[in-house]
Amino acid sequence: MSVETVLLLALAATASIVLVHWLDGKTGLPGAALLTVLGIAYSQVPGPNITLDPHVVLTFVLPPLLYSAALDSSLLAIRRNLRTVVSLSVALVLVTAVLIGFALEAFVAGVTLSAGIALGACVAPPDPVAALSVGRRVGLPPKLITLIQGEGLLNDATALTTLTVAIAAARGHGFSLPLAVGEFILAAVGGVAAGVVVALAVRFIKPFTADPLTANAVSLATPFMAYLLGESVHVSGVLAVVVAGLMVGHDTPRSSSGASRLQTAAVWRLVDYLLEGFVFLLIGQQLPSVVRGLSKYSVGTITTAAAITVGLVLVLRPVWLVLTQLLPRSLHTRLGGDTDEPRSRRLDGREVVVLSWSGTRGVITLAAIFTIPLTVNGKPFPDRDLLLFCAFLVVLVTLVGQGMSFAPLVRRLGLRASTRDMARLRNRARIAAVEAAVRRLDELDGDAAETAEDPLDPHALEAAHRLLDNQLRRYRGRLDALEDASPDEAPRSPRYEAALRIRRLVIDAQREELLRLRDAGQLPDSGLRALERELDHEEGQLPDRT
Repeated sequence: MSVETVLLLALAATASIVLVHWLDGKTGLPGAALLTVLGIAYSQVPGPNITLDPHVVLTFVLPPLLYSAALDSSLLAIRRNLRTVVSLSVALVLVTAVLIGFALEAFVAGVTLSAGIALGACVAPPDPVAALSVGRRVGLPPKLITLIQGEGLLNDATALTTLTVAIAAARGHGFSLPLAVGEFILAAVGGVAAGVVVALAVRFIKPFTADPLTANAVSLATPFMAYLLGESVHVSGVLAVVVAGLMVGHDTPRSSSGASRLQTAAVWRLVDYLLEGFVFLLIGQQLPSVVRGLSKYSVGTITTAAAITVGLVLVLRPVWLVLTQLLPRSLHTRLGGDTDEPRSRRLDGREVVVLSWSGTRGVITLAAIFTIPLTVNGKPFPDRDLLLFCAFLVVLVTLVGQGMSFAPLVRRLGLRASTRDMARLRNRARIAAVEAAVRRLDELDGDAAETAEDPLDPHALEAAHRLLDNQLRRYRGRLDALEDASPDEAPRSPRYEAALRIRRLVIDAQREELLRLRDAGQLPDSGLRALERELDHEEGQLPDRT
């Protein structure tokens, strides 16, 4: 494929991502499902097609996506819900892999246990991109967002380690449960250690990366450093990436400058936007290569294998969630919950349904299944083409079927976070922050009066106090209004809305005048850009127009 053809495909893919993003915003349909369908449609058109290279995906695509998701997650929230997160990302993945393996060995002629477990390991881990995108839009409660995020961060390491053990067994090394458990523990513990080492290294060099561009370069390199370190010492590179991301994200508010945080967040949003789009287009394009090898199987064999795989993937998740919620309360506590902590309460029926339907599969499933070798010991890997088809079908059914119906299901169940409670929490935090600022001003004023050195300008202190007093009055007034609001309402006063409109009109007027001066030759472009940045920062402090 020529360079020009590659560039043309990249431009066409970018245009498709932009179009689907626009449709997503207009219709509410999940972009991941739409891009997958578009990729399938393109695969049926004559012309160049891109075959998924699993090693490229696992090395260059998965680490930045996982790292970005970890940066956006809450280490404290995941720790509070660790029991449920571990249950879904470790135990459920292992159970799914083993049960699919035994079922395929029992009911599909020719499929060995190791091959079945390999397929089970590939289809077990959900890819939460589609579910999280829809969940945030419809306002899922924070606890469910945390569970979906935490599961998606940790389940890939479990699945890939299980796949490695299954492939080793298929090569004739034999399957030993103690050995498999030992390998899994070593990979997990080593992956965590590798992630901690990278996070500590990033923390150490933070003081030397105050410049936003340097901070961005380090941030983009961090997931690859963590992955390569983990893989080089034969532990879970994926888990190393996740742990590094969680620790760096937890440290960022304290260790990074405001300019670095703003720029880094924007860079990672762009990385997510493009990588996720390319990945879902790529998933759809794999259809021809998946169905190409099915001619040697009977319709009955294909149907049985597909029904077992898809059926167990769809059924095991809700069954597992229901069973774990029925555990005795004392066992919940021993497994890491806190019976005195409201956030550790059992999931109710609606939450179980939503979590059950959030298990969409994605790129990790296809990347993992394509890593299954073509041959073992000089012979073809048992039923590799059949396993590829089953994995692709699981991705298609969950990503398109569950992805398209997830938002209507959540709306039908009426499960959403309380807008009032979230606004009230943030306003209380704002009040606490402003009160801390007032105390700091008083301390500075007192220290300056006592030492009589470097006295502070009394006019500047008075102006700062006035600004903070106005903020306090506004936040306290808003908090009082929220006390009387309904749970799904976060009221804004007409005066507040009018003030926002006026500020936007003022900023627009200033921007138009700057452009007029630039066009008239009275302001150089460098000056325009500097002044525009000031207006952009001021506009960025205003609530979103939507």
